[in-house]
Amino acid sequence: MPIFAEVKDRPVLVIGGGEIAARKITFLRRAGARVQVVAQRLEPQLQQLADSQAIHWLAHEFDEAQLDAVFLVIAATDDTALNQRVFAAANARHKLVNVVDNQPLCSFIFPSIVDRSPLLVAISSGGTAPVLARLLREKIEALLPGNLGRMAEVAGRWRSRIKTFRRTTDERRRFWESAFRGRFASLMAAGDEPAAEKALEAELAQPGSGSGEIILVGAGPGDAGLLTLRGLQVIQQADVVFYDHLVSDDVLELTRRDAEKICVGKRAGCHSVAQHETNRMLVDAAREGKTVVRLKGGDPFIFGRGGEELQAAAEAGIPFQVVPGVTAASGATAYAGIPLTHRDFAQSVTFVTGHYKADSVPFDWAQLAQSRQTLAIYMGTMKAAEISEQLIAHGRDKTTPVAVISRGTRAEQQVATGTLEQLEELAHAAPMPALLVVGEVVQLHRELAWFRHTTATDAFDASVIKLA
Repeated sequence: MPIFAEVKDRPVLVIGGGEIAARKITFLRRAGARVQVVAQRLEPQLQQLADSQAIHWLAHEFDEAQLDAVFLVIAATDDTALNQRVFAAANARHKLVNVVDNQPLCSFIFPSIVDRSPLLVAISSGGTAPVLARLLREKIEALLPGNLGRMAEVAGRWRSRIKTFRRTTDERRRFWESAFRGRFASLMAAGDEPAAEKALEAELAQPGSGSGEIILVGAGPGDAGLLTLRGLQVIQQADVVFYDHLVSDDVLELTRRDAEKICVGKRAGCHSVAQHETNRMLVDAAREGKTVVRLKGGDPFIFGRGGEELQAAAEAGIPFQVVPGVTAASGATAYAGIPLTHRDFAQSVTFVTGHYKADSVPFDWAQLAQSRQTLAIYMGTMKAAEISEQLIAHGRDKTTPVAVISRGTRAEQQVATGTLEQLEELAHAAPMPALLVVGEVVQLHRELAWFRHTTATDAFDASVIKLA
């Protein structure tokens, strides 16, 4: 039967003074127990605790009478006979006892714990598969935000007040469900506790009066494993998700099942949602009180128009926050085995977009053509010929290594390598989306490519320039 025991200021007896005993004592002290130890010797960490009176070294030898005045007992020795004796004596006195790593000699066990005090999540296999329980704990640990404990403490302070204004259990349940999924939770995650409490106050005074919010989330370059923990937590709270074509199906699968999903992507040669229309849809959904996630490929602030969308939110008075993502230049090149900088080849890296507004300032080609720097060019395949021509014209050697990385970090990733003068042909054959990389670091691809799905086409030899 799973229970949580209050051991604060209660005496707990630990038999043993070694490393395993030290681990259990650390756990007990964190819970506020008054630890008593019986052991021939104490390992150095425990000796320091005893010297500082943080624990009480009760005796060198175990005596059954030591059990009479304690709450529970832990045996952490490698002496089988002693462990059995402790277990029998504790059972005879109806004391809870745990003999470490010996499940038959346990009347209670220590589960794997996810600690978000005062919230605790315990996972137990009943002592049959502790490693499996630990692995499950690691998965749950990744899903639960670190601020949950503080949020629970704030909620605890408000419980009595909420009961005064929400008379029935059902009313209180709906109030807290809304708070823990809405603006209160977002403000707590952002570390703004005073504003979070104001959000509770407003919801209590006028239910449903508050607007929702817009959360800009970077989905990464494709591999769902590159989505940040914060990004995963946020997309599983969204009421509606607006996403673009660069967001992979694997990432979309991680969104909340009942969330509304709306594609507002832009793709060359296809019907696209105008940016001003996307901005309006985001604001309208938030005004309906919804938690709105704008899910964008890569990082939303790197050639993702994230700034424009948040400007629209700010103008409309809609609260917002940003969850960064792994940008394509970082993720795709890493999976292709191409370091963006290297002491022997490149001392700087420049991110460039090949898709820009007609009235924008032209590239400083002379600056971009400097040697010993890496160029990572987003959305550049359609202008690959111009890019190649201008870089060569402004001094970059035509034999400079280049790579075209298609669908980077995904199972179908492809990498084509060649020289700057071959860039147009490489880009023309590349599946979309694709990233162009220019610089001497590209030659390290042959040595450092590690991602097993990568198919490398080496066009340094002109006879194999075309992709299969």
